[in-house]
Order: sequence, then structure tokens, then C-alpha cells
Amino acid sequence: MIEDDAPNADDQLSATRDAAALVYAEQFGDSSLRDRPLDRAVLTAFAELVRASGNDRVADLGCGPGHVTAHLAGLGLAAFGVDASPAMVALARQAHPDLRFDVGSMAALDLPDGGLGGVLARWSIIHTPPRALPAVLAEFHRVPAPGGHLLVGFSATEGPSHPTQVFDHAVAPAHRWSPDHLAGLLRESGLVEAARLVREPQPTDRRQFQEVHLLAHKPRPDKISDNSHS
Repeated sequence: MIEDDAPNADDQLSATRDAAALVYAEQFGDSSLRDRPLDRAVLTAFAELVRASGNDRVADLGCGPGHVTAHLAGLGLAAFGVDASPAMVALARQAHPDLRFDVGSMAALDLPDGGLGGVLARWSIIHTPPRALPAVLAEFHRVPAPGGHLLVGFSATEGPSHPTQVFDHAVAPAHRWSPDHLAGLLRESGLVEAARLVREPQPTDRRQFQEVHLLAHKPRPDKISDNSHS
């Protein structure tokens, strides 16, 4: 059952991320966006959409050392970070003392219903076992306000015949996802895909995988009603 698996997965991930926190921060820290113009562009588009929704509060889930949380704050959002690893959160607080960072589980967020304008999950769902992902996506649907936005980044599988594939990651074993399969899971959770960006691997990349950003939103009640009559 998801309820039994998710806490164990969180405990395991927290321990492995704690152990690798300093190495991870060095490899994927402040400089990781510098040479990624497409990543910066999709984050900028996400920030503009969130601001236009009228609620600028954004949770960066699986925030790691906090560099992307800080980037979102620089784009005008009231961004804060959440990570399962106390060590990661400590590094984020040290590097960005003006921002809020909390220890928490993506499958059970200590956040009220509908309080956010957006949710960012950048390469954080890759450490979630497939059977535990529906609980995480339910939280992604619960915490944004209607009209709020979700941006999720992940590594893609080799083809649609492979919904998920396991690979080694700097922090813990991780999962690659079929973009269509993940988009279908988002639909099942009540979120609507708006756009996707597929980045082909570059010669300088550590891993030769496609990287995907899926942008989705939580429909407003009037939009759900309109769709039901179409």
C-alpha cells in the first residue's frame, strides 16, 4: 500500500541525501543553472504564469541546497523550499538565510489546501518509487489554489513502451519516466498539462538522457464546469 511504502521511501531518501548533501551541493548547486538557458527560460515562464494567477507563493519541493528556490525568489516569487533531508535544508538555510526552508515529505506536505500559486518539483520525483507517486501527485493537486501552476522536471525513458526505468543517481537510485505516462498520471490527479519542454542530451551532460519539463495547472471550478458541458 502507498501509505506503508511512502514513509519508508522518505526515510531512505532522507538518509541517502543527508550523506551526499555536500557533494550534491557542489555538483548541482548555484552554478547548475548558469549553462542551462532552456532551464532558466522555463523557470521564467513558470514564474510569469504564477504571478499572473494573483498568488505568488511557490513551494520548491525537493529543494536540495536551495539554489533554485533562490532563483525563483529572484524572479519575483514568494518562494520557499521543502526537502526530506535535514542536511540539505541546513545547507539551504546557510546559503540563503533570507528564505524559508523546511524538512518535509512531498507525500504529506505540512501546507493548507489551496494556499499556493505554484509548485515546483525539479528532479525531485525521480527518487519516488512508482507505486508511491500517486500520493505525491495528490499533494501537487491539493496545495495549489485553483488556477495555480505546477512545473515538474525529470529524466525521460527511452520510449513509450517503458513507463519507468531505474538509473543510478548522485544521491540515490532514481527513476526515469515516460513523459506521456507521467502526463497521464497528472491528469488522473486532476491537473491539466499546458506545455512540455524536451531537452536533448548535450555532449557535456553527465548522463545522456532526455530531460523533460511538464507545465500543468489546477483548473478553476468554472473551467471544470465548462469542460463537462463541452
